Amino acid sequence: MPYIGAEPNSGLFLELDSLTASATANYTLQLNSANYYPESVNNLLVSINGVIQGSSTMSLNGAVLTVGATLSSADTIDFVRVFGNVGTVSTPTDGSVTANKIGSGAVNLTSKVTGVLPVANGGTGATSFSEANSVIETWYYDSTDRTHANNADLSQTWTRKTNYLTANKNGGMSNSSGIWTFPSTGIWNIAIKFEFYSSAETGYHGVMLKVTSDNSTTYNEVINSNTSTNTNAVHSTVYLPYMLNITDTTNQKFKWSVSAGANIVVRGGTGTNVTLAQFIKLCPSV
Repeated sequence: MPYIGAEPNSGLFLELDSLTASATANYTLQLNSANYYPESVNNLLVSINGVIQGSSTMSLNGAVLTVGATLSSADTIDFVRVFGNVGTVSTPTDGSVTANKIGSGAVNLTSKVTGVLPVANGGTGATSFSEANSVIETWYYDSTDRTHANNADLSQTWTRKTNYLTANKNGGMSNSSGIWTFPSTGIWNIAIKFEFYSSAETGYHGVMLKVTSDNSTTYNEVINSNTSTNTNAVHSTVYLPYMLNITDTTNQKFKWSVSAGANIVVRGGTGTNVTLAQFIKLCPSV
């Protein structure tokens, strides 16, 4: 309801800023260094020199409290406390509601919160990522079986696989001579299944993932996966997954290279698709 004058400080319990006694009876009340305007002297509890003052001996003029007598620097104003009208319901003061006062499930984020959610507990916040931003692609190594030496790049032809219910969404990955370029920034899960054949004992063979951040000027090996080959005429498969944080699609690229103790044959072809690569964009980059 409306009020004439100051609205009652219902249910309020505060201790105002300390006051220093001097040769006056008038003292300006403040809370956190800002002038404070109590409803009346009946809402104040004032102690001077250890004696609680009666409300009939004091008066208020806005934020100025007049005590019953002129004090001196030898006196001590112990405290000035504000008591609201206990038993009535009112709007809590700003910053007075703590987390413990909010019941579990009391805030419905679905229907009651709109707009951009604030960053919590010193976090950096999240960039919007919807289904429309997601990417899923599968490619196969469609060259015929080819012999590769150690450290040779998988630079022959790759083709996007679209048949047999293969999942593809949005797309955009591109390959040039074995170097892969991303269509957009984000956290990308890349995985490859390599199938190899060796007609002689090579000791080991597998695949390496190499990345560049300077548009192919230099490459660094990030991870490799190998299997032992201690017999002749052996077929084997190596699976190598990894996640990359792509923030620059112009300069950040990658390639796969052979890791082997001797020449090996990488299986390929348009029929069986024995060597496959998969790309999934998971979320925005960090």
